[in-house]
Amino acid sequence: MSTSDAAATVIPIDDVPRQHGKAPAVDTVTAAPPPLAAAAPPAATTAPRKTRVPFFRRADRGSRCVALLDLVLRVAAFGPALAAAIATGTSDETLSVFTQFFQFHARFDDFPALLFFMVANAIAAGYLVLSLPFSAVVVLRPQAIGLRHLLLICDLIIAALLTAAAAAAAAIVDLAHSGNQRANWVPICMQFHGFCQRTSGAVVASFLAVLVLLFLVILAAFTIRKRC
Repeated sequence: MSTSDAAATVIPIDDVPRQHGKAPAVDTVTAAPPPLAAAAPPAATTAPRKTRVPFFRRADRGSRCVALLDLVLRVAAFGPALAAAIATGTSDETLSVFTQFFQFHARFDDFPALLFFMVANAIAAGYLVLSLPFSAVVVLRPQAIGLRHLLLICDLIIAALLTAAAAAAAAIVDLAHSGNQRANWVPICMQFHGFCQRTSGAVVASFLAVLVLLFLVILAAFTIRKRC
């Protein structure tokens, strides 16, 4: 045997024939999974800020100013209506002729028109006081169209009532000042000065309240038309 034949034949591992078509098993070292990264803290969720609606927004600034004017006018109309009711209710004068046993009286309840006038002014004054909270709500909430409609209807009713009462009282006061020659009605203001002064002042105050109420009605009508 020759030396070259005796030499061991070296077979590389890669040349080992696959057994039955299977690749040789290779010991693989399972790699440890990378350490999990520390959980990131959850992002701080900022709560949405509550945006406060300013009292005088640009969109509602005009409506709030009109509603505030409405509130002021109601207070302004309350004074003349209450003054007219008080002045009429306290208009009482006694005129003595010759002796104290022969006297003439002049009272508001002697004239049905003046009695109606006093009651109407008292109702108007009470209504104006009761309407102040509703008007204040309209100042805070200009979008309350239903409340504006309610105030408009009530203002119309009170304005009509007060106008009728003031017109009737004005006719009686004019008759008391001027009389009526055709009917032989003598003017009584020549004797009852205090009575005529109080009733005349009450009529003037009542007509002032009527003017303020009419302005309130016109203002409310324009505001509702603009909002609608």
